[in-house]
Amino acid sequence: MASVPVYCLCRLPYDVTRFMIECDICQDWFHGSCVGVEEDKAAEIDLYHCPNCQVTHGPSVMRKRRGGHKQTDTTAGTRDPSRPVKTGSPQFVRELRSRTFPNADEVLLKPSGAQLTVEFLEEHSFSVPVMVLRRDGLGMTLPPSSFGVSDVEHYIGADKEIDVIDVSRQCDLKMRLGDFAEYYNSPNRDKVLNVISLEFSETRLSNLVETPKIVRKLSWVENLWPEESVFERPNVQKYCLMGVKDSYTDFHIDFGGTSVWYHVLRGEKIFYLISPTPANLALFERWSSSVEPE
Repeated sequence: MASVPVYCLCRLPYDVTRFMIECDICQDWFHGSCVGVEEDKAAEIDLYHCPNCQVTHGPSVMRKRRGGHKQTDTTAGTRDPSRPVKTGSPQFVRELRSRTFPNADEVLLKPSGAQLTVEFLEEHSFSVPVMVLRRDGLGMTLPPSSFGVSDVEHYIGADKEIDVIDVSRQCDLKMRLGDFAEYYNSPNRDKVLNVISLEFSETRLSNLVETPKIVRKLSWVENLWPEESVFERPNVQKYCLMGVKDSYTDFHIDFGGTSVWYHVLRGEKIFYLISPTPANLALFERWSSSVEPE
């Protein structure tokens, strides 16, 4: 029977809630807390060398300051064919988009907004993705299609600290929302940044957005969270995702196997869906219920 992959010096399974960094030499992944790399400092590292690889390759290489020159695979015109394409890199995104995959119509349910009811979901379960082509009948409220990143900044506040993914390194960093809006609206960007975890249910933006009625009806947090609880009610109802061209999030299962509703207000979002096998589901269930210390 296959075993759960383990990583880092601590040899623990992957945990989506913990920041990790990939070694550019051995391609293994390490928890920042285990190797002394802070999330907000990771973007300053050009080539990361793990403690094991530092013995033969020396310390990590930091990004050169403005005015310096760094030779990359692009400037050199070649890439070592024996080395895997790095997840999230421009080369990775290009190769992924150029591939041909089976038609998604075979695995999608496409009800109308009025058909998307509790009874419909009870009949079809949550075993396949659902796509509603038109918002009519969903009972959903959204800003106008002209609503943009600068409007998000206006309603939430420029000083709001947000989590941002550096796509080429697939690592997290902290940023002010105002700085991200300036980056997003700039014609010249030196990196690809992606925002996927900006929860706004306690901000003024929340007044402009209402989730579909079926989502509200099935929300455990909204309907089942006890008023008298030692745990604070979490804000997980409304998220604003913002990304530029070639933004990419590594393949994953949403935390806790959560069911998520997406609506694309502007632009395009491509979903790559992988059907789980019984063996994979068993491994995921075992990992999720593990009591091993983090």
